[in-house]
Amino acid sequence: MKIFNTKLQDVKIIETPVFGDNRGFFTESYNKEKFSEIGITNDFIQDNHSLSVEVGTLRGMHYQLSPKAQTKLVRCTTGVIYDVLVDMRKGSPTYGQWEGYLLSEYNHRQLLVPKGFAHGFCTLTPDVNIQYKVDELYSPEHDRGIAYDDPSIGIEWPMNATVLSEKDKNHPNLKDAENNFVWGEV
Repeated sequence: MKIFNTKLQDVKIIETPVFGDNRGFFTESYNKEKFSEIGITNDFIQDNHSLSVEVGTLRGMHYQLSPKAQTKLVRCTTGVIYDVLVDMRKGSPTYGQWEGYLLSEYNHRQLLVPKGFAHGFCTLTPDVNIQYKVDELYSPEHDRGIAYDDPSIGIEWPMNATVLSEKDKNHPNLKDAENNFVWGEV
């Protein structure tokens, strides 16, 4: 297994070994013991699965406030996405910064999204399936988001979003968003 640090503090890209032959491939996408050996000791308690049918579907930028904040382990099982994170942890060396990553059925990469980050993605192909583990249950009372097009953040999406939920169209900018994340406390 390979783990890569990113420019965003505490965000990791994970590559598990992929074994392929004429039938296709096999990979062990999660093994608690092996993940613990590389320092990922989260107690993942729920698996989520989303399908985005159209190219240009944008979902984000989502997070849950503490004490119901979630760490996510995200992977794209069909298609290709541009996955984006924004550090919302006050006091973090990378506060307010964003970074994007290509996740696909071809590169088999997974993205560890720590608590205190807003998360979203844009589909680059049709019929995209995303699967992700979380270490806290969904809580509607703590569910929040920030604008995917906040000019103070300046996310450079690879294409214009063509499909967004009404909720995702109306999130506030980072400076106006409810945020109780403090670096080192999340």
